Amino acid sequence: MLSSRVTSAGYQSLRLVGTSAVRVAAVKQPELLSSSMAFEDPSAFRVKSFGELLRALGVFRLCSFPMLVNNCGKLMSLGRMLLGRKGFSLLLRPTVYAQFVAGENEREISQSMQKISMLGMRPMLAVPIEEDLGEEKRYDDNMEAMLECVRMSHRNAWCKDPMMQLKITALLSPELCVKLTTLMTQQSYDLDLLVKAMDGNAVDVPGLDESETLHFLCGLQRLNRIAEESVNKVRVLVDAEYTYMNPALSLVTMAMMKKFNRDGAWIWNTYQCYLNESRSLLLEDLQLSKRERFCFGVKLVRGAYMDKERKLAEKEKRDDPVHQCWEDTNDSYNGSMDVMLENISQKPERYKIIVATHNEESVRWAVKRMEELGIDKDGGSVCFGQLLGMCDHVSLTLAKEGYAVYKSVPYGSVDDTVPYLVRRAQENRTVLQGIRKERELLRKEFKRRLAK
Repeated sequence: MLSSRVTSAGYQSLRLVGTSAVRVAAVKQPELLSSSMAFEDPSAFRVKSFGELLRALGVFRLCSFPMLVNNCGKLMSLGRMLLGRKGFSLLLRPTVYAQFVAGENEREISQSMQKISMLGMRPMLAVPIEEDLGEEKRYDDNMEAMLECVRMSHRNAWCKDPMMQLKITALLSPELCVKLTTLMTQQSYDLDLLVKAMDGNAVDVPGLDESETLHFLCGLQRLNRIAEESVNKVRVLVDAEYTYMNPALSLVTMAMMKKFNRDGAWIWNTYQCYLNESRSLLLEDLQLSKRERFCFGVKLVRGAYMDKERKLAEKEKRDDPVHQCWEDTNDSYNGSMDVMLENISQKPERYKIIVATHNEESVRWAVKRMEELGIDKDGGSVCFGQLLGMCDHVSLTLAKEGYAVYKSVPYGSVDDTVPYLVRRAQENRTVLQGIRKERELLRKEFKRRLAK
């Protein structure tokens, strides 16, 4: 696995460094107890219309079939071929699209966001742009789309502390990120070098040729424009991707933090707790933020690329980078969460976390630890996150109890969002196939209304 660490000279990968990786003792887990957070009350769905209940039940029923989820990309392509673009759009719009996407234009998006806000939750907009392999103009177009996302999140005032998600490989070549990650196994890179490049200064990047350096500098300046637009307005949560490029993504993200997080956590990094090295990487970046005196924001996820990571590791005959069992991933997630909550309890203005999970046990555990550490429910340092259209029994209950809850909200046309929806369905197929509890609660609420 290509993980990274911080040295006195800067950011460096651990693949060749190996034995110097930080080893972290398991954090002692508190007892899981929260009777008010059982997430078993179907009344959470009373805020939904009859049509919304029917749609959710239908979509979740389809999602319960592994064959449909595993082959959704092929089925989408077949549907478009048989029905045509317009017919395919008419089929998807009132069903899957309406369940998981906010809308196509600002009017539709605003209607969805206002409803989310009325339910006590907050939108976190996600531009549905996949990794790009295009010309510089394509990357510039992606930047403009993300800048509009920042402006839309800010000007509509749907909630306090608005957030958005950002995918670096939509602004910077994935191939270059892979090469840079490989180079990081051999040498470290100074964050100050990247900050200078963001400011528009010409710099030499060791290991990159002239054209690669030019593209890298252009990518850094695109990211700089988005960060400049978002500071003091919208918090930007940078997505993690695959282990063969994550060190490069973290290098760039930490450089953005160093420049823009002096007085607040406006740029956040994502940590995938299904990876063996996740807690070590989190601790290293946390220590770096303390040494460099910038604020540190964390999006904590379990991760969504497990199958691909394992297949690639097997193909390349290297160690599996993923925890061997679900329990180890849970320990990693809860231990990493505890690291951040401990720091937040001491300096809530410097450290932030979004507990981005559909796992009820981890949510209850976070609530328990917040109570023990005296962290405010809605103080701005700890929040929770789930996907739009999923896990509403958890999101609505948390919001009702006064916690800050964000829903990850993609938007755009059917054509724009289908690739995103397919990827999310495949990444989260175990979640989609395991929503029996939510379906049962929806069914109970549906029957209650029929009996009235």
